Amino acid sequence: MIWLNLKKQSWRLLRPKKNLPPGPFALPILGHLHLLKKPLHQTLQTLSAKYGPVLFLKFGTCPVLVVSSPDAMGQCFRSNDLTLANRPRCLSADYLTYNYTAVFWSPYCPSWRWQRRVIYTEILSWKSIQQSSTTRMEEVGCLVRGLFNLVVSSSSKSKHGRAEKVAVDLRFVLSSLTNNMMLRMAVGHRLVEEQHAYTDVEKQAYLELKKSVYPGLEMNICDYLPLLRHLGYRGMEKAFQRTHRVRDQYVQNLVDQVRSRRIHSPPPLNCTGSHDQELRKGSPSLVDTFLSKQESEPDFYSDEVIKTILIMMLVAGTGVPTFTLEWAMSLLLNHPEAMRKLKAEIDNQVGHERLINESDLPKLPYLKCVLNEALRLYPTLPLMNPHFSSEPFTVGGYDIPAGTVVMANLWALHRNPSVWEDPDEFKPERFEEAALDGHKCSKFAPFGMGRRSCAGALMGMTMTSSPLGALIQCFDWERIGIEKEDMECGAIGGAALRKEKPLQALCTPRQHLKSML
Repeated sequence: MIWLNLKKQSWRLLRPKKNLPPGPFALPILGHLHLLKKPLHQTLQTLSAKYGPVLFLKFGTCPVLVVSSPDAMGQCFRSNDLTLANRPRCLSADYLTYNYTAVFWSPYCPSWRWQRRVIYTEILSWKSIQQSSTTRMEEVGCLVRGLFNLVVSSSSKSKHGRAEKVAVDLRFVLSSLTNNMMLRMAVGHRLVEEQHAYTDVEKQAYLELKKSVYPGLEMNICDYLPLLRHLGYRGMEKAFQRTHRVRDQYVQNLVDQVRSRRIHSPPPLNCTGSHDQELRKGSPSLVDTFLSKQESEPDFYSDEVIKTILIMMLVAGTGVPTFTLEWAMSLLLNHPEAMRKLKAEIDNQVGHERLINESDLPKLPYLKCVLNEALRLYPTLPLMNPHFSSEPFTVGGYDIPAGTVVMANLWALHRNPSVWEDPDEFKPERFEEAALDGHKCSKFAPFGMGRRSCAGALMGMTMTSSPLGALIQCFDWERIGIEKEDMECGAIGGAALRKEKPLQALCTPRQHLKSML
């Protein structure tokens, strides 16, 4: 017995110790799951403040690395970019990604690189964004007209008959805008015609779209404790199967509508009720383009590939701009001096004779600063989509084993007091420094970093800049009540960050708007 104990102790001494990053005490089986509270990004921020910006946790059986400093981000997504180019397998992705062929959750492989190249070429290149500019600006015009008509309609019912302050549900208005923008670019038609804007007809169509398409991807408890999946925990697997059937049917109908239109040739209607000018000029919708390519390359441009790209556009391409615009407007309402400064910039550079255009954006640096500061304080994905290490690597002098899920906590990174001065304060002026411009700096990464970063960063900024500029140019905005706008965070599926309470604000048309319209 004594000899066995000595042998055991000597083996422990000879066995190399794991040089893992620090972390709290882990329970058997559960690991650190008992410590996780919602919202997850704030819980991880608290743990990182205690144990350091390179944090190692166990979510059940799954090893997890959480990084929240510029150095750690750079080492992960620049030095070890290829090692972390994969996504972890998870229950939701098993059913919602067409056997992991969807570009946003596909493993790093030739198929992923081909899809990424197609997306850059056909959708997100500078040339493609320029070609679709007319569509987006027509929708911004619809936004301005719709809000103006809403105020006029409310004023006509008042005793005085003059324009009054009207409460506007900005979340619904902004969702309507981004959905119509993306649907017109993707399939060539709006969610509903302009005469039904902000009515029950549009609300019903929006609810159907939201129910059918918006459920996103995220890891859940069954991925961390696989036994629960075999036990049918809360019917999650069946729920994802139902979600996939509904989503697949919805997007397949969109594809079939475009296919039928190509056969019978009547072009779709745009927001003014006339034939879509883009199609007549030879700039078809995205699905039109893919269906045309499908005729010559059916193996590459299959319906499943088209549907995965369409889902990506409808989920990421509408959610990110909507939430960013809502946060930006909320921050401006709470900081009237920034609102006045932005309004003065737009008045000086654009004037009152015409509506702001995307060609004006380079002349509006403060507008870009406001959006960047909103993304810093409230990144749409406070935790970057998880990465998966294909082999061991090193971060901050620590050894990270293969098979580790890597999460970047952008919420903690963007509010790190050692990186940002007054990190919790809204100061758009901090982005006037050239070093912080865009998303190339390790301490500001709202669209991620590395080869799996968001391909739609330029499109996202374009889709938010002109609508925000138009809202400030054409209307005066005030909070409802004297208290500041509630900035409490909510989440969709635990991933995308949005305001817990939908934004409502008082809207008044500016004097020059009627003549402009």
